[in-house]
Amino acid sequence: MDFLKNVTVLDFSHVLAGPYCTMMLADYGADVVKIERPGIGDDTRAWGPPFAGGESCYFMSINRNKRSLAVNMKTEDGKRIIRELAAKADVAIENFCPGTMQRLGFAYEDLKAINPGIVYCSLSGYGQTGPDRDLPGFDVVVQARGGMMSLTGPAQGEPSIVGISIIDIFAGLHALSGILAALKGRDATGQGCYLDMSLLDSQVNILTHQATSYLMTGRVPSRRGNSHNNIVPYQTFKTKSCYINIAAGNDKLYQNLCKVLGREELATDERFSTNGKRVENRTVLCPILEGLVAEMDGRDLVRRLGEAHVPAAVVQDMQGVFSDPQVRAREMIAEMPHPTAGTLRVPHAAGTVDGKKPALRRPPPLLGEHSAEILKEKLGYDDAKIAALKAGGVI
Repeated sequence: MDFLKNVTVLDFSHVLAGPYCTMMLADYGADVVKIERPGIGDDTRAWGPPFAGGESCYFMSINRNKRSLAVNMKTEDGKRIIRELAAKADVAIENFCPGTMQRLGFAYEDLKAINPGIVYCSLSGYGQTGPDRDLPGFDVVVQARGGMMSLTGPAQGEPSIVGISIIDIFAGLHALSGILAALKGRDATGQGCYLDMSLLDSQVNILTHQATSYLMTGRVPSRRGNSHNNIVPYQTFKTKSCYINIAAGNDKLYQNLCKVLGREELATDERFSTNGKRVENRTVLCPILEGLVAEMDGRDLVRRLGEAHVPAAVVQDMQGVFSDPQVRAREMIAEMPHPTAGTLRVPHAAGTVDGKKPALRRPPPLLGEHSAEILKEKLGYDDAKIAALKAGGVI
């Protein structure tokens, strides 16, 4: 599916948020040219172990379907290459600290002067405005500042970070949606635009119901471990064989849960008959349910709950996830040949279009792997010119 096959993206981004965004653009057909520093590349190329074939597993997880152009943007020849590419590009995305691209001569205003139709996205820790615009922002710091950690972890324990860099990923998704909307708008007007995205904005945005509950009531939500502040029971339970999650999201599901547990009277008990009452009386109900579940085999219970249409699942580690029949049926493991790592296996794109996954056109690039190819194809450079640029340390 090449919905974006005529879209060229200059990807100046590094680490996670920007590369995650551009990987999805590439998955749907965009020609993503990853601009990297010669001899160094994206910071995540050095993030390991683990490595496979000398390549960082972290880097390979978010850079498929892209081409790598190694170019020193501080040299005059390097600057000329970037300007020539920008004249032909549809999208530029960068996630440097504010001011960096201005100093290099590649800010939105610079590229707009060359190409009025370019869609330019800056993705930083705190955005391009405000008193803290110049502060560096990494996912773990923004999880703290943006409220995520105040909601994550045991009620009586320490605040915790989420097990993945979730704010980087959401910021990448928000950047993706903005870029796609901007491209749609450009189709109508011929004019590009400037997108100012930040990790902090994304973090605050995804607080959703927790934020609205606070803004409307003034009550600060607290950590509840693996339970839900608005729904009961909607939490993790320890069985005699494993941990499981049960999500009785409405009264009918709760009634079905009680039937499976052999305690139908808990569904008609006045203290627990509605979700509101269960929330009010969670300290009474939850210990009862925990005691019942603790004596049961977790996988068998999950099976029986599924038959009763009660959402439930075993808490799985990575081995469990990627051997899960449903995960495999949904083709969520992408496999492709890699020049040094052998067969590369990474999570595939979410969902399908007309029953098909996005094409795996190329593995994550080696540093500068496509420099000559891009300069010939996009700019018409010949071998002699490319050789001179290599000799001069430009590419």
